[in-house]
Amino acid sequence: MSFGNGAATIPRARRPAGKPRAGRVLAVLLLAFASVCPEAHAYPSRVQVFVANSGSDNVTVYDTRMREVVATVRVGHSPVGVGTAPGGDRVYVTNELSDTVSVIDARTYSTVATVPVGLHPFGVAVAGSHAYVTNFGADTVSVIDTAANTVVGEIPVGRFPHSPAASPDGRRVYVTDNGAATVSVIDVASNQVVATLPVGRFPAGVAVSPAGDRVYVAATGANSVNAISASGPTLMTTQPVGQVPMGVAVTPRGQVYVANAGSGTVSVLGRSPALSIPVQNEPEGVAAAPDSSYVFVTNSASGSMSVIDIATNAVIATVPVGSEPEGLAVTS
Repeated sequence: MSFGNGAATIPRARRPAGKPRAGRVLAVLLLAFASVCPEAHAYPSRVQVFVANSGSDNVTVYDTRMREVVATVRVGHSPVGVGTAPGGDRVYVTNELSDTVSVIDARTYSTVATVPVGLHPFGVAVAGSHAYVTNFGADTVSVIDTAANTVVGEIPVGRFPHSPAASPDGRRVYVTDNGAATVSVIDVASNQVVATLPVGRFPAGVAVSPAGDRVYVAATGANSVNAISASGPTLMTTQPVGQVPMGVAVTPRGQVYVANAGSGTVSVLGRSPALSIPVQNEPEGVAAAPDSSYVFVTNSASGSMSVIDIATNAVIATVPVGSEPEGLAVTS
C-alpha cells in the first residue's frame, strides 16, 4: 500500500405474464418503499460509486439507489485513484503498477480505452475536456485529452505527486506533492504550475469546496487538515484530526469529511475537536454523494466500503467490495 487515498451485472427478476404494467408496479413499489423506509433519500438518475480495489485489480460499482453492488470491472494492475467526468458518463482509474489509466463507460461497465501515462500513476481528476493524472514516480502530471484518450502534455510538479482535485469552475487543478510538503496549483488554460504552497508533512488527499474558495489538504504526517484560501492561494487554518489522514471530501453543502487510516475513523470538521465516526480498518478514500445524503469511505484493510448518513453522521451500511480498496468517486 502506498501513501494514498481512488462485469458481472446482478440479474433482475422478469415480470410474470398477466401482471400489471411496469409503470403501475413501480409506482406502488415506490410508495411502499417510502412508507417503510422514511429515511430513504431521493437520488438523481444513475448515481453510482466506483471503487478502485488495488489488491484485486478491479473496480467495484455500487448503485446508490438500489444499495447494492451492480458490477465488477477488470482494469490494470493495482488500481488506486478514481475520477469522473462531468455528467458521469466516463470514469478514469489509475493503475499504479501498470503505468496506465483505464477509461470506463459508466453505463455499460466496459473499459473503452487504456491510456499509457507516467511512472506509478496515483490520482486523477477531470477538469473540462482533460483528465489530470499524478505520476507518483515521475514527479509529473499527465494531461489526457478525454475526447481522444491520449496524453497531450506532461506538467512538472513537486516530489511524489499524490492526489489532484479540480476547482468547480474547471480553471485550476490542485496537486498534493507528498514528498515536498507542498501543493502545486495548475492553471488549466496554460497547463502550467502558477503557485506552490507549503502545507503539512506528507500531504495526501485534497478536495475543493463547492464555491471553489477553499482547498482542504490531508497532511498524513502531521495528523491534520490544512485549509487553503484559493484566491491566494494562502494557508488559512490547520485542524487536528485522527491518525494518518489520507482522503478528504467536501459535500455540496460544504461539510468536510476526512478518512484517518491510522485510527479507523472519519473526522467531520466544523467543531473543535472534530467529530469522529468509527469505521473499519484503514479507511483511505472518501467521496460525497451529489445530493448531500451520504458519504462513502473505503476501508483498505477490511475490503469494504462504509456508507455514512450525513444527516446523522452514523454508518448505516458496510458494503463488501474488492481487496484493498483505496480511491473512489461518485458519478453525478
